Amino acid sequence: MAPLRLALVPGEPAGVGPELCVHLAHRPRECALVALADPDTLRAAAAVVGRPLHLLPADADARGPGELAVVPVPNAVPTIFGTPDPRNARAVVDALLRAADGCVRGDYAGLVTGPVHKATVNAGGIAYSGTTELLAAHARCDVVMMLANPSMRVALATTHLPLRAVPDALQPAPLERTLRILHAALRRDFGIEAPRIAVLGLNPHAGEAGHLGREEIEVIAPVVTRLCAEGLALIGPLPADTAFLPARLREFDAVLAMYHDQGLPVLKHAGFEQAVNLTLGLPYPRVAVDHGTALDLAGRNAADPSSMIAAMQTCIAIARRRSTDRHG
Repeated sequence: MAPLRLALVPGEPAGVGPELCVHLAHRPRECALVALADPDTLRAAAAVVGRPLHLLPADADARGPGELAVVPVPNAVPTIFGTPDPRNARAVVDALLRAADGCVRGDYAGLVTGPVHKATVNAGGIAYSGTTELLAAHARCDVVMMLANPSMRVALATTHLPLRAVPDALQPAPLERTLRILHAALRRDFGIEAPRIAVLGLNPHAGEAGHLGREEIEVIAPVVTRLCAEGLALIGPLPADTAFLPARLREFDAVLAMYHDQGLPVLKHAGFEQAVNLTLGLPYPRVAVDHGTALDLAGRNAADPSSMIAAMQTCIAIARRRSTDRHG
């Protein structure tokens, strides 16, 4: 089987992403890594990490220790680690979009991304709510954000919204689309033939039979009932405060949380270092680190590369599975 080529985007150049890419380049791997990034920033990160970095042409089979193939995406101004500059926002977004273009064309089998600093991108004059949303708009498809670690998978019905906006966003049609995408991805990308999905309620105690809110009765339960009638294995709406008990979690292949901070704090507490962020529903695998830019650690060789390594390994596994499915 031909070696995979994965696109690698560091994210915010002033954050820990470039250092994580250097660490990744020194990991044994079954794929060639093609970084879409500013070469000078990568070299500066290698100096911080204290490891050699060999930047190769974009079409090179970069699998050796310290090797990265590079598609140059120059920053507007030099990187100062720990101090993001809005003038570099365009390069950050362009790197992501060029990588996405390459994935759609088939140049890359998947995309691995580092953390992006949302405030800096917006300060650079680019409306940006997250890489998940950016890639969904680029591919013109509905997607689902899911974080995963060795002990659980948690997908989100809503993502980067103010808490007061969540109930209005929780509507039957998008909830149904989310569950269908999640179910399909668990089958295709994780090889789970009949996924069991826990669907959380929105309110405390899953609404307490309507006494603490009616979203469970009016929105969530009807969608669950309808999809269960089609053969999906959905359980819920469940109270969020007990759904994550270890004994209960063993009954599920994934949990669908209704909003960002309902499910992700539990997952990160249970295994932050090994967690990854997946965008389900794209025409290619996209896996990211589960943490932010860590500006306070940037330039100090203090960042833990575990999540970036797990992101690469997860992306390889999904890309391999998709390739096997395509070729029988």
